[in-house]
Amino acid sequence: MELRYQARLIWTGAAEGPAQGTGFSRAWRLEVPGKPAILGSSDPHFGGDGAAHNPEDLLLAALASCHMLTYLALCAKARIPVLAYDDAPTGQLGRREDGRTGFLEATLRPRVVIAAGADVARAEALHETAGRHCFIAASVAFPVRHQPQVMAAAAPAPAA
Repeated sequence: MELRYQARLIWTGAAEGPAQGTGFSRAWRLEVPGKPAILGSSDPHFGGDGAAHNPEDLLLAALASCHMLTYLALCAKARIPVLAYDDAPTGQLGRREDGRTGFLEATLRPRVVIAAGADVARAEALHETAGRHCFIAASVAFPVRHQPQVMAAAAPAPAA
């Protein structure tokens, strides 16, 4: 299977003047056909707008969302009803051994609620499987760690 994706990135900061020196605008717009545009900039550390999405945010979001979607598919196949899922991923950018700056690691911290009576241990184990099958995690050159918390929903109260 081979799938192709396309996007268009436009440096919208050009409207504020040319890229010269350090005071130029880092603003950009990402367009993907048929989808809402995403406005972004660089991280404030690199002269960007802290209120806008930056490439580092989007990479972390891509890792977390790919893991979540893979995990949900695995749970559905295993007949484990997932009732809620949220994640608070973090990533560390720094100097690598080769001297280049890049992501050193990312940690996903999904919190999952499954239906009462579902197999919590199996649901926890599926995070490891999801990590191995996530397309985005397989595409990066740094470790993506997982610290999941899985809990079963409270059983409904018996009918009176």
